[in-house]
Amino acid sequence: MTAFGKLVRTTAFRLTLVYLFLFAIFAASLLGYFAWNTRRLITEEITQTVNSETSEINEIYGRRGLYGLVRTIEYRALRPGANLYLVTTPTGQAVAGNVGSLAPGVMATAGWTETAYKRIEDADDRDHRALVRVTELENGFRLLIGRDLDERRRLFGIVAKAAQWSILIVVVLGLGGGVFVARRVLTRIDAMSGTAHRIMTGDLSERLPVGRSGDELDRLAENLNAMLERIEALMAGLKEVSDNIAHDLKTPLTRLRNRAEEALAKSGCEADYRAALERTIEESDGLIRTFNALLMIARAESGQARGNMDDFDAAEVASGIHELYEPLAEDDGMTLKVKAEVALVHGNRELISQALANLVENAIKYGKPATQAAGTVVSMDSRQITIEARREGDQVLLSVTDRGSGIPEGDRKHVVERFVRLEASRTLPGSGLGLSLASAVATLHGGELRLGDALPGLVATLALPARAGAGDRVAPPIADVPQKVA
Repeated sequence: MTAFGKLVRTTAFRLTLVYLFLFAIFAASLLGYFAWNTRRLITEEITQTVNSETSEINEIYGRRGLYGLVRTIEYRALRPGANLYLVTTPTGQAVAGNVGSLAPGVMATAGWTETAYKRIEDADDRDHRALVRVTELENGFRLLIGRDLDERRRLFGIVAKAAQWSILIVVVLGLGGGVFVARRVLTRIDAMSGTAHRIMTGDLSERLPVGRSGDELDRLAENLNAMLERIEALMAGLKEVSDNIAHDLKTPLTRLRNRAEEALAKSGCEADYRAALERTIEESDGLIRTFNALLMIARAESGQARGNMDDFDAAEVASGIHELYEPLAEDDGMTLKVKAEVALVHGNRELISQALANLVENAIKYGKPATQAAGTVVSMDSRQITIEARREGDQVLLSVTDRGSGIPEGDRKHVVERFVRLEASRTLPGSGLGLSLASAVATLHGGELRLGDALPGLVATLALPARAGAGDRVAPPIADVPQKVA
């Protein structure tokens, strides 16, 4: 397709033609109304002038008779720019006036008539048009007084010519503007199309060009760029998951196979086989949990869980997690405490509960003070894990605070990635997906996962948008009593 063909097929050019057509009709209608109104005003002015003069001459005829009428008509007919005057006898013979000829039958009918005429002094044969009034006098005489319409015709011609030039200028400027706008839009669309083609070939780092005008195309490009960034992040996450699965799940699968092979080679009794099968089942359960966590992260990142969102109180979630993990914390020598205030959120309760549970599990697993591992007696405060739910401004904060060694600030951006485990935690069981899931759930709900210092320890916070229209009432804490340490 040629460049001109592409140009005339653009929506901008077609819209320009439509607006041009509508504007031309509007301009023509406006000029037509102006011409018609001007014609009407001139006709009314002529009518008033002729009526006034007819009344005046009738009065003269009544006072001075036919002689005075003829003298008056002859005097007025000689003035420059005079009106049309004609007095005839009852038989139609001209007595006085400046009219040489009229259309047949004009003098026979009293009233207003638009007719062709010639003046007595006209040298050319061209007919003129006039608006005349015929009045019947006493004794059968008839009086004609009229006004030439050449002034009206000339004014109408001026308006018509102005209309022609105006419409021509509108068409030329409209087409020029349409071509300019269409070319500008087409250039931007072609740039977007080129970028989209490069993206389709696999370069996900490309972005649509955004101008400085802030128009609808810029807003569209900004939204598409945000979508492309999200797609690039998802594709990078998919690649990362694939790589991590290939590397991090290879070890447990190999271990699973080796144990099965060892059981076949060395086990000699039913007890040995049973022990081997139990270890295999345990290893398989760990793999299943890992895959379940990956699937849950994928659901959160793809937005599939948005259909199960509802309003609920985050304080109830915090209390439920506290009740569920309190025995586990006691078995590990930790104290689990909850501070919960009424904090309404709109979201997927199951995912938010799972994310908070992951944070609590991490705190129980990695939140022990460094001296506790050596058997040193530590204070109760250093063994305390606090779950907190509260409303802060337009956000609901679900936080878990421990008194462990924490996470170095430089590593906080990496620990939310899949299968990432710091060196200090590699000796403990885990898959490195807990914080990844918590971060994905927070992002799904329009919030974020914040990792900060508890001095000492780590405070992990799910910052979620508060439910729209939720009040700022704060209820008494649901629970604020530390549990006894075993």
